[in-house]
Amino acid sequence: MIKHCYLLILLITVLQSCGTHEPKFKGVPFEKHITLDGTGFSQPRLDSLNNYIKENLETTGMIILKDGKTVFEYGNLKELGYNASVRKSILSILYGKYVENGTIDLNQTIGEIGIDEDDGLLDIEKTATIDQIINARSGVFYQPANSGYDEDNILKRGSVKPGEYFVYNNWDFNVAGYIFEKKSGNSIYQELEEQLAIPLGFQDWNIKNQRKKINKNKSRYPAYHMYLSVRDMAKIGQLMLNKGKWNGVQIVSEKWIEQITTTVTPTKTVNERYGRNESSPFQFSYGYMWWLVDNFKHHPDFEGAYTADGWGGQFITVVPKLNTVVVHKYKVPTLVNWGLKSGGVGSNTYWKLLYDYIKTEE
Repeated sequence: MIKHCYLLILLITVLQSCGTHEPKFKGVPFEKHITLDGTGFSQPRLDSLNNYIKENLETTGMIILKDGKTVFEYGNLKELGYNASVRKSILSILYGKYVENGTIDLNQTIGEIGIDEDDGLLDIEKTATIDQIINARSGVFYQPANSGYDEDNILKRGSVKPGEYFVYNNWDFNVAGYIFEKKSGNSIYQELEEQLAIPLGFQDWNIKNQRKKINKNKSRYPAYHMYLSVRDMAKIGQLMLNKGKWNGVQIVSEKWIEQITTTVTPTKTVNERYGRNESSPFQFSYGYMWWLVDNFKHHPDFEGAYTADGWGGQFITVVPKLNTVVVHKYKVPTLVNWGLKSGGVGSNTYWKLLYDYIKTEE
C-alpha cells in the first residue's frame, strides 16, 4: 500500500511539473454578433441552451460561430485540453499540402516506406497504401501504442486485403502520423504551428504544450496527442467552413477540403460495425479522418455537415447549410488514463444537443 501511494504521489508530481506553457502568439479573437437579428438564433433559445448545459452536462467549453462571428459561448474557451481523436481530423488537413505538391503519394505502400513492427507485419499488410491508412481501411489489425483498439471488429491478421474492410483502429492513425513526419521532415506539431496556428492566429498555442503517447511494448508508432483550446479549435472549424480560405488567403486548397470530407466508407458499413440501423436518428459515413453526416433526423439543415469527434466530448462540427461552426469540449482529467476519474459528454448526447438548439427555429 505504501509503495502504491508513493508511486501515485510521484506520478502526480511529474505530471504537475510538466505545467502549461504560456501562449506563444496573440491571435485576433472572433468578432461577436452585436445583434441576433438575421442569425437564426434568439436570446431565449441561447439562454435555454446555456441552462441545459449547466444543469445536465459536463461540458467545460463550447462556442457557436454563425457567419464567422461568435453567437454563443459557454465555459472556459482558452483552457487547453486533450483533444482525443480530433487530432486525426486535424492531421488530415495538414496532409493536403504534401499530397498536392507530390511529397506524399497516397498510392505508396507502407512496405515501400519501411513501416514494420518488432514482431513483423505480414506481407499482405505491407501492401496497404497511405490512402488506405488515412481512411481506416488498411487491413492491418495490429494493437496501437494507445487505447483505441476495436476488439469487437478486429479480424484475424491477414484475413482480408487492404481496402476491403473498414475498422476504426488507432494503429492506422498513429502510422499516418509517422508517415506524415517522415515525408514532411517536420514534426506534426511544427506543421500544425506553421500551417494552422500562425496563419489562423491561434490565441492559446504553444508547441511546448504538445506531447505524444509512446508505448513501444505495444507498437513502434506513438500517438500524436494534441492539446488545444476551444477558441483555437473554432478557428480550424471556420477554416473548414471557408473551404480552406482565411482572410482572403487560400491556406488549404479547396480541392483537398472537398476530398477529405467526401465519403469513403458508406453509412451502411459504419452502421454494421457499430450496431446502428436505419432507424438510428444520427447516421454517419466516414471520409479521410472526418465523420460525415448522412442523416440527422432527416432535417435538411444538416445536409453536408461533418465533424471531428473525440472521446469524452471533443467536437469540431461544421454545418455548411447554416454557415455555422460548433466546438464542444470536455476537459479530460489529467489522470483519466490511470482510471482515477472518467466522464464527459457522449456522442448521442452531443448530437441531440445540436438538433435541439442549432437547427433553424421554426
